[in-house]
Amino acid sequence: MKLRIDYATAWLLALFLCGMTTAVNATHISKPVLVEPGTHYRVGEKVVVDGWVDYNAQPTADVLLYFMVTAADGTVLDEQSYISDKQGHFHFEFDSRDLSPGFYTITVTSHCLEVHRSICSFNSETVIFELVNPLQE
Repeated sequence: MKLRIDYATAWLLALFLCGMTTAVNATHISKPVLVEPGTHYRVGEKVVVDGWVDYNAQPTADVLLYFMVTAADGTVLDEQSYISDKQGHFHFEFDSRDLSPGFYTITVTSHCLEVHRSICSFNSETVIFELVNPLQE
């Protein structure tokens, strides 16, 4: 009889631990999708990034997005956060008027819905754009 109790206890413990492991590994996977980002601008123009948040192949509203603009040397020029709109879309603008010609990067990271923040996968998309002198082209 004791062997049956030990066996049943071990079996229940194993099921309990498997259930805990599944919950720990759960992630919320949303990702930003950039829609035809521009890659060539003149100094002084606004650099624009539009897109939508993909979650299960659907646009998703109220997802926090983090935007970071960096120079070629890694210097962070701007950091902003926005929430996707009711249709799951986002719009980001960056003013390039005080910059030198060269290559720059915008990284958009999905920080998920507030309720999923603790299990978020933090997926990113990056676009590299070039600024040229207004007199060149």
